[in-house]
Amino acid sequence: QVHLVESGGGLVQPGESLRLSCAGSRNIFTNNAMGWWRQAPGKERELVAGIMRGGRTHYTDSVKGRFTISRDNAENTLYLQMNSLKPEDTAVYYCNALDWLRALPLNRYWGRGTQVTVFA
Repeated sequence: QVHLVESGGGLVQPGESLRLSCAGSRNIFTNNAMGWWRQAPGKERELVAGIMRGGRTHYTDSVKGRFTISRDNAENTLYLQMNSLKPEDTAVYYCNALDWLRALPLNRYWGRGTQVTVFA
């Protein structure tokens, strides 16, 4: 059974930081790359960052140098440290297993996500 629970979102001002967490079931984390996606109002969901099981990471250009993805394989938990937040980072953030080569989610199921709002 797929189980994904995102948390850590909030309402912040530009320049501030947030740390998102994603608790997943073992069948999601085991042997899978993981990723964080986000969806802003009126826009499609986009992949923000990905991390392979061994720690190799990838970021979309707009967050490079500001966001850091990490994972705790023992605890089946994924993290996204977000620094220097900008209003354009406002979105609902989701985690999922990641098809690394195609940059697509591996599972059709999505959690409820966590809302990040950056306001001036």
